[in-house]
Amino acid sequence: MIIPKVSISIARLYLLPIVTMAWFFSPCSLCAASLNGFDLDNSLIPEGEIYHGGPPRDGIPSIDQPRFVAADDAGFIKPLDRVLGIQRHGISKAYPVQILNHHEIVNDHLGTEAILVSFCPLCGSGMAFLAAADGHTRAFGVSGLLYNSDMLLYDRETQSLWSQMKAQAISGPERGVQLSQIVLDHTSWQDWRSRHPDTLVLSTDTGYSRDYSRSPYAGYENSPETYFPVSNVDRRYHAKELVIGLQLDAANKAYPFAELSRTSGELEDKVAGQTVTIRFDAANRSGSVFTQAGQQLPSTISYWFAWIAFHPETEVYQAP
Repeated sequence: MIIPKVSISIARLYLLPIVTMAWFFSPCSLCAASLNGFDLDNSLIPEGEIYHGGPPRDGIPSIDQPRFVAADDAGFIKPLDRVLGIQRHGISKAYPVQILNHHEIVNDHLGTEAILVSFCPLCGSGMAFLAAADGHTRAFGVSGLLYNSDMLLYDRETQSLWSQMKAQAISGPERGVQLSQIVLDHTSWQDWRSRHPDTLVLSTDTGYSRDYSRSPYAGYENSPETYFPVSNVDRRYHAKELVIGLQLDAANKAYPFAELSRTSGELEDKVAGQTVTIRFDAANRSGSVFTQAGQQLPSTISYWFAWIAFHPETEVYQAP
């Protein structure tokens, strides 16, 4: 197998010497005794397509007791910095990507509702879910394992593995259980703050010593390379082209930013027989999907390579 090239900053993030790279990029079928303690019996994903990403279980620590500051006190964020924004139950919160690059998971609450906020730096995918699944509320951690270069989470109650982009448990007692995705805006800080001036912001006071001003993935988003193999490759767009991915009933559709940039910024489309409106904000590198009644639908902004790996049958919007 060809070992992908990995930047020194990534190696530092994982806290492993470079000489171990050949080991931790091996598929798990070759290191069944070293799956970070997770049992893959009857996994919904072929074991040979699950890769050890480098860190041990919880080597990338989730944020389990998040602290927040007011927007006026969030001077560590620049206007064009990326955030994941959630507005729900009258509460607005922003989760800076510069923090999520180092933690990937935030176990949080909106009022009494437990939520899971996740970001996979390798796929550029920010997604939020209800933490309650199959009648039980879960707390999640970073497994250190990957599928299609995307993070596999695990829940601490049952030790089941969950795929972020599949929104599904792929092994363990919860195997097959789906997570409920909730609306999240993946946008710039200036955009989120202008629309939600009362927003709270995830604090850099996380309990961990990290330099959140520096990205361990610098340069990755412009490279055509991926660090790990994926099950389906489609070269119609640059691997790191951003897309808005929509799952509606049994249908999937991708809206590449390259295509949306050729529109007026708003367009109507039909997906699964339903009329939807896509609103694209080129200045803030963001976009959202709405029903005819104006209700925002959960959608996922990610890299093209990740969306097409998980949805090889997807429809793809092409501008006229």
